[in-house]
Amino acid sequence: MRFKALIFDVDGTLADTEEAHRCAFNQAFRQHGLDWQWDRPAYAQLLKTTGGKERLNAYMNSLPLTPAERRELPERVAALHKTKTDNYTRMVRQGLVPLRAGVARLIDEADSAGVRLAIASTTTLGNIEALLCTNLGPGALDLFSVIGAGDQVACKKPAPDIYDFVLRLLGEAEEDCIAIEDSAHGLAAAKAAGLFTVVTPGYWTRDENFAAADWILPSLGSCGRPLAELDRQFSILRECGWRTSTAARGP
Repeated sequence: MRFKALIFDVDGTLADTEEAHRCAFNQAFRQHGLDWQWDRPAYAQLLKTTGGKERLNAYMNSLPLTPAERRELPERVAALHKTKTDNYTRMVRQGLVPLRAGVARLIDEADSAGVRLAIASTTTLGNIEALLCTNLGPGALDLFSVIGAGDQVACKKPAPDIYDFVLRLLGEAEEDCIAIEDSAHGLAAAKAAGLFTVVTPGYWTRDENFAAADWILPSLGSCGRPLAELDRQFSILRECGWRTSTAARGP
């Protein structure tokens, strides 16, 4: 392999998680006696704010709250987010959130080939653990050299902080690693960290701008041999000076 590590985003990249997150939020609202309801169009707009707590803050700040209610926002957000996380992880553990096509195969191929695996996500460690262990088995976390979760850095994507954090713990140079993302925010974060970035858009992100991506795929399952194809594209584009290129490329 001409690259040393694969760094995966989680929500939307490893699995189409956002619908489960949306349902978990709505269930949490009901559990806390709130009449809020995030439908799909509303949630698509809310996804422009990265991070569940940040999303709640943005939504609540848009409401006509009293000064007293605004003072209670941090406490209310924390309670709602904990309930939502409990709801989401329960759904995941029930097998309702499968991995996207090709993900498990790529992870297995990379592990067998000695390519290091890492995660750079804005979601919580609990969410990551539930998704991986449910879909890949109880030893899934051991496959990853580094797992970077959202609360481990000050600024979430599109800031590069989580990728900088993961690269520092990996001890690998950015030019020797590949990031796999599904969103424009994730792409911006990975490119700002200097990474070769592959984008696999999903339902919630398919209309976003991926002009800066080094390679765009419908899914990791669209390649017959995903690890070999990644290595080939990485080699070709690296020789072409991919770190300064902003042109989108198809498979």
